[in-house]
Amino acid sequence: MLQDIRQTVPSSYFQIDSATKENGFTMPSDILTCSLLRTLAATKPNAKFLELGTGTGLSTSWILDGMDSNSTLVSIDNDPELLQIASNYLGEDQRLTLVETDGEDWVLANKEAKYDFIFADTWHGKYLMLDEVLDMISPGGLYIVDDMIPQENWPDGHHQKAIKFVDYLDSRPDLFVTKQQWATGIIVAVKRV
Repeated sequence: MLQDIRQTVPSSYFQIDSATKENGFTMPSDILTCSLLRTLAATKPNAKFLELGTGTGLSTSWILDGMDSNSTLVSIDNDPELLQIASNYLGEDQRLTLVETDGEDWVLANKEAKYDFIFADTWHGKYLMLDEVLDMISPGGLYIVDDMIPQENWPDGHHQKAIKFVDYLDSRPDLFVTKQQWATGIIVAVKRV
């Protein structure tokens, strides 16, 4: 797959990927998605970034790679074992704050915060508490989700939930939305200025 993106990979990526496989974590972000995240991150200098669902930090490493030195990234997850992998390889980056927490608790405690870039890679901010998270996007800010093409691990009924999610995004007058049948299925939205 790396030959398809023909890009330099973040220095920590292969170590995190190896640790992810050793851990048995089977839901990391696709490398094509990660590449897009880095490119989009590079469009937001001096920005505030939020990642909902750190996992082991694979996508985190790409977001950090695209960010400038004046930007910050808060990345949350509720699994301490996965966060430890991310911390082992990315924890020295002063721009990154890793937070072990429940998604709902974090969103409720931080719903007044504004972000220029939100990657929602977990239930909270995608299927749960969507309005609260969309309200956290600054004008001109990006909202990105992946895994919108049906996946083998989707539970019964999830396909309908995904359709309702996409329909809802399309109905929001404050967003420009682009849906891509690429990688695992990407949606990129921008908050209207």
